[in-house]
Parts: sequence; C-alpha cells; structure tokens
Amino acid sequence: MEEAAAVRRAASEATADVVPEALRETIDDYVADDSVVPGVLTLLSARVVTGEDPDGLTEQAAGVQLIYDGLRLTRHIVQSNPWAEAGVAAERSREEADMAILAADVLVSRGFYLLARTEAAEDAVAVVRAFGRDQTECEDATGDRATSLDRRLETDILELAVTTGVTAAGGRTDDAAGLAAEFAPDGPRFDAVNAFFDDARRDRIAALSVDGGRALNRND
Repeated sequence: MEEAAAVRRAASEATADVVPEALRETIDDYVADDSVVPGVLTLLSARVVTGEDPDGLTEQAAGVQLIYDGLRLTRHIVQSNPWAEAGVAAERSREEADMAILAADVLVSRGFYLLARTEAAEDAVAVVRAFGRDQTECEDATGDRATSLDRRLETDILELAVTTGVTAAGGRTDDAAGLAAEFAPDGPRFDAVNAFFDDARRDRIAALSVDGGRALNRND
C-alpha cells in the first residue's frame, strides 16, 4: 500500500539525524516493526475532504504515527518492568529498556515537532496527557477496567489521526471521535494496513465527506 510506504519514509526522515547510532537503530527497528494504521488514516481522512494531499500532509501523518509508536513503546516498557528483575540477563534487559525509553521520548518529541504548527497540535498534547493518566490509573486497576484503560491509546490515536487529516484539508472534526471508536482494535495493537482498511472501513472513511462527495467543510 503506497500510503503505508509514504508514512514510513516520512517517519524515517524525521528521525534520521538522531544520535548516537545505537539510539537511531533502536528507533528504526521499532518503527519498522509494527503497523502504520494511524499514519495512513491521517492521509485517507484528508483525501476524502479535499480529494488530494494538502501541503505537508505526509509529514503530519508521520507525526501522528511517531507519537503512537513512542507511546506504544512506553506502554510496553512500563508493563514489562525489566527493572524489577535480577541477574545478568536482567541487567542486559534493563540496559535495553533504558535505550528504549530514550527512543520513546525521541519518537514522541519528533511527532510533536511535525504537528507543532498544525490545528491538531493541542489534540496531540491531549493524547499524551490522557495516556499518562490512563497508565497511572491502570497500575491499580484490574480486570475489564484495566483492559479498557490500556486500550484507550489506540482509540485516542485514531481520533488524532482523523482530526489531523481533516483539519489539514480544511474540514471539520465532527465525526472524529465516532469513527475512532468504531475503528478501535480489540487488542493493544493494529492489524497490518491492508487488512485493517477493508472495504467496510474505507466506506466509513468516505462518509467523512457528505452529500455525495461534497467536502465536510468548516464553512458549511
């Protein structure tokens, strides 16, 4: 899928100057390891409003993706908690976790940078703040409540993706939360892009434009 390749390229370019090399390699490996659904949804959401890619859209899509990758990595590290283990293997695991924490920080900060001058900038900050609150509460939660808190990240990032895409194209964000709730995965990760964006979901995204294709514009 060409959109996925475009998001990966833009995300890689956004972190290409990271040093030291070991940190950049950690970032590259992690970003390449998972689905780029949030970034692709950003692109598709803009296109249904304007019919084309607004200037800088791919970079904004990469910004959404980088924020998600950074928060997803943070969640994994916190939940695995390698610092609680002992022994030689545990020490090596802790060193890897220390590098991963740095990588997560870089991913989120670069994502913020790419969205800094967009209308979605404040929404991006809100996603990160909500993630922090949810993970703090999740530490003491159990059962369905813990599961619900843990999966909010995916819903929130999908809403950010739609918001970023439609505002970049001059559209309104009326349906962002509803679409995000419908598209949220059952588990704490997304399917591969081609599997995720099936015909039903593509039709749902197309519904972001109204009246047979007329853009849902702020001036309506």
